[in-house]
Amino acid sequence: VFFLLSPLPSLAENKILVAQHPLLIVANKTATLVCNYTYNGTGEEFRASLHKGTDSAVEVCFISWNTTKTSSNSHKDFNCQGIHNKDKVIFNLWNMSANQTDIYFCKIEAMYPPPYVYNEKSNGTVIHVTVFFVLFLKETPIQTQEPQSSIPLWVMVAMTGVLAFYSMLITAVFINYWQKSKKNMYHQSDYMNMTPRHPPYQKNKGYPSYAPTRDYTAYRS
Repeated sequence: VFFLLSPLPSLAENKILVAQHPLLIVANKTATLVCNYTYNGTGEEFRASLHKGTDSAVEVCFISWNTTKTSSNSHKDFNCQGIHNKDKVIFNLWNMSANQTDIYFCKIEAMYPPPYVYNEKSNGTVIHVTVFFVLFLKETPIQTQEPQSSIPLWVMVAMTGVLAFYSMLITAVFINYWQKSKKNMYHQSDYMNMTPRHPPYQKNKGYPSYAPTRDYTAYRS
């Protein structure tokens, strides 16, 4: 009797799984993105990187490590540092700007020994950078100070007295002059010319204009 033995199921191939938080709200320009991963194989050298954009076109920063050393590097437009801690990689970003708001993906790679393995693309983490402009207004009482004069007080009092005296003197002179002018006007209006005048028909008689007209009736008797 021959028994046909079915082949044993093959062992699960090496695989890396990554889990990320779906959303990070950044209010102070600093973000901490944690990439949790599991790897069911054996490896001595790994590389973890953070990528920006739906197509992962920009590698923000990366970290690589093995049994002896760790190295890290960042893109020129980002301030980023990666830290490896057991089964997770932590990416710290600082001085972020609003235009860096995007979706970020973690990529974990088993570099050595072969076979080379990396994780399938995860759902990513949306990092939303908000910029708040906070204006603190400190109410301070407004103190008004009267301008301090450099002239001593007694000098100002003396000058004020002199000016007042001259003002009164000029006023008195003006009033006196006005009263005299008014009095002269009254005298001129009361003056009457007392010089006698001849009747109009006697102007050509040969008499002086100032001589009085004679009354001839006194000689008829």
